[in-house]
Amino acid sequence: MHKDRFQVFSVENLKVEFGARPLFHDVSYVVGDKDRIALVGKNGAGKSTMLKIIAGLQQPTSGTVSIPKEMTIGYLPQVMKLADTRTVRQEAETAFEDLHRLQAEVERLNNQLVERTDYESEEYHALIDRFTRESERYQMMGGGNYQAELEQALTGLGFRRDDLDRPTSEFSGGWRMRIELAKLLLRHPDVLLLDEPTNHLDIESIQWLEEFLAKRCNAVILVSHDRAFINNVTNRTIEISCGVIYDYKVKYNEFVELRKERREQQIRAYENQQKEIADAKEFIERFRYKPTKAVQVQSRIKMLEKIVPIEVDEVDNKSMRLKFPPAIRSGNYPVICEGVAKSYGDHLVFSGVDLTIKRGEKVAFVGRNGEGKSTLVKCIMGEIPFDGKLTIGHNIQIGYYAQNQAQLLDEEVTVHDTIDNVATGPIRTRINDILGAFMFGGEAGQKKVKVLSGGERSRLAMIRLLLTPVNLLILDEPTNHLDMTSKDVLKEAIQAFDGTVIVVSHDREFLDGLVEKVYEFGDGKVREHLGGIYDFLRKKNLDNLADIGRMKGAPVEVTETVKASAGKEDYEAKKEQERRKRKIQKKIEDCEKEVERISKEIKELEEWLATPSGAQNPAMFESYGKLKEELAKAESRWEEAMIEGESI
Repeated sequence: MHKDRFQVFSVENLKVEFGARPLFHDVSYVVGDKDRIALVGKNGAGKSTMLKIIAGLQQPTSGTVSIPKEMTIGYLPQVMKLADTRTVRQEAETAFEDLHRLQAEVERLNNQLVERTDYESEEYHALIDRFTRESERYQMMGGGNYQAELEQALTGLGFRRDDLDRPTSEFSGGWRMRIELAKLLLRHPDVLLLDEPTNHLDIESIQWLEEFLAKRCNAVILVSHDRAFINNVTNRTIEISCGVIYDYKVKYNEFVELRKERREQQIRAYENQQKEIADAKEFIERFRYKPTKAVQVQSRIKMLEKIVPIEVDEVDNKSMRLKFPPAIRSGNYPVICEGVAKSYGDHLVFSGVDLTIKRGEKVAFVGRNGEGKSTLVKCIMGEIPFDGKLTIGHNIQIGYYAQNQAQLLDEEVTVHDTIDNVATGPIRTRINDILGAFMFGGEAGQKKVKVLSGGERSRLAMIRLLLTPVNLLILDEPTNHLDMTSKDVLKEAIQAFDGTVIVVSHDREFLDGLVEKVYEFGDGKVREHLGGIYDFLRKKNLDNLADIGRMKGAPVEVTETVKASAGKEDYEAKKEQERRKRKIQKKIEDCEKEVERISKEIKELEEWLATPSGAQNPAMFESYGKLKEELAKAESRWEEAMIEGESI
């Protein structure tokens, strides 16, 4: 049964100022219980600030967020302090504190019932009623089944079952952030606020999170630069731009098209207003000193004073194009691994790695975190020892990007000079444009490296790499600190790069159309899959089915390669079909209502035409004819919708 949406909370006339600079103003919107909202806007627009205000962690300059007392909010910031005093399971169990309290209350009431003997008293019956009510509430909240839900969330986010009883202190910050995310999801809040939730997740965990948010959550507001993720999760897009918001009841891809149309309209309106202002000023200057035109001059002066300037939305620099500077030609096989293995003590990361990467190939390393993707990269770079044979081809110039590369920047140099020192040729005239495309616009270019955040340093290291002549590019999670525009600039530069590329990434949209081969890391092995990232994901679905068949004892042969085919389109075909089904069902219902409405109007008009006064009114007969035509068209649309529905 369809559940009608209802309002969860509202934001009214919100305004935030930092110093004298307004971040946003007059912001108002309502959030419904099934809204999945993507909060978008350029870096610094106020997205994270908006989430903090809704979470009650920051106060606005003015305005209110009207949240009912009984409503619960779950908030995942980009960075948070993490505790290291429990095991993974114990930390996740803190999400069920309310359930544990309720369990203790049920046990206390049960003990009272056992101890008391006044079975006929009103107090005893009241105790039974309360025990029954609290027991039912306990069962509705999950009761004794919460451990299964806990394990499902943690394994969905990438933990193995034998990880659950390990201390959280043994895990990296990214894995501990996954525990915090699991705790939030397990609390099932009325509103879930997520700030870049995919930064620490791999592809499989992101897909699990997508399914969870789509099927098992209430209202969701999220900030993310992962385009595929927000398209698969959200049904509404709120953009913060020029200090105000634009609210679209569509997912991100559709919003991008609508925003483009909106900006074109703004530009036309702005140009018309500028012409109007110029004409008024010209009239004032021409007739300022003519007494006969004094009234008209004053009228135009007042008009200019009343004009509210039309603002054109900030727009990302889509025209920015970067190309890697030319480098010498490398050998035919930049990287060859033969029986490569790596262990840390008794822990085997991988073994028997055999792979050959040819000149000009663009390949992806994918798999769950901790399976050895970055480890193999470090082996290729010669940073760590390993077993087996690893050959780097001749004339290889490696460009390496990893998070720690950002720490190698000179802290006493400005952002602008850091790039100017490596840029050569005509590109030096476009340094400010390049910095702007990677979110270092305006005064940010004059900051010294030592005052930059970790994310800003990573972006700066990426720009330096883009301007360095290399023929083998190795990128380890290059998109974590980039917004969508920066990712587009980087992706286009890599696509135009004529050298060899190895990318470690969980960003499907970034990898789509970029790589033609995928190496999957898992269970101590590295498997090669031919084709793009969506070919690989489709193949993984088949592998999962094969695993089920193998469990039942059926002989199943699984090949390790898959030919490139329809890629992303095939992968999303099932989801698209479900969307089409819902859309056509809505269309059929709308057509049925339209036919019913017109039929009712015709019936009422026929009753009126049957009266003497109605029969003498020619206009009524004309309306009757038009209604019959509308009915025929509506019935035709209904038939077309039914046929379309049957075909789906």
